[in-house]
Amino acid sequence: MLYGILGVVAVLFLAFIGIYNKLAKLKVMVEEASSDIETFLKQRYDMIPNLVEMVKGYAKHESATLAMVTEMRTKAMSAGTLPEKMKLEEGLTSAISKIFAVAENYPDLKANTNFIQLQTTLKELEEGIQKSRRYYNGAARDFNTSLVVFPTNLIAQLFGYKKVDFFEASQEEQKNVEVKF
Repeated sequence: MLYGILGVVAVLFLAFIGIYNKLAKLKVMVEEASSDIETFLKQRYDMIPNLVEMVKGYAKHESATLAMVTEMRTKAMSAGTLPEKMKLEEGLTSAISKIFAVAENYPDLKANTNFIQLQTTLKELEEGIQKSRRYYNGAARDFNTSLVVFPTNLIAQLFGYKKVDFFEASQEEQKNVEVKF
C-alpha cells in the first residue's frame, strides 16, 4: 500500500516536472522569437540614417519628410516593450515609404547604386521582420494554448505565467493585401 502511494506521488511529481519544463521551453521559444524581431529591427534602425543622408543630398527641400523618418526611428528605438515597438514600427514603415515616394521625383537618386542597394537591403529586412513575426506568433500561440489546457493551466497559474500578445498586421499591411477584381 505504501509503495502504491509513493508510486502515485512519484508519477504526479514527474508529470509536474514535465509540464513545468514544457512551459519553460515554450516561454524560451517566445523570448527567442522576440529577440529575432529585435535583431532585424536593430539592423533596420542602423540603415535608416544612411538612407536619410542619401536622400538629403538629392532632395534638399524634402526636409520635413526626412525629419519625420528620423523622429519615428528615435521613438521606435526608445520603446520599452516589443509590442510598443511594433506599434511604433507602423509609423516608421509609413515614413520610410514616403522617402521612397520622394525618390521617385529624383531620377538621379533612383538610379544611384547605393540607394538601390539600401532599398534592396531594407526590403530584405522587412521580409525578415515579417518572417520573425510569424515565428513569434506561432511560438506565442503554442505558449498561450499551453496556458489554458488542463492540467498545464494549473501549473502555469502556480508559477505566474501570463499570456503573451500576438503581433497583428498593421493597417498599412492590411491595405497591401487587399485584392479587387
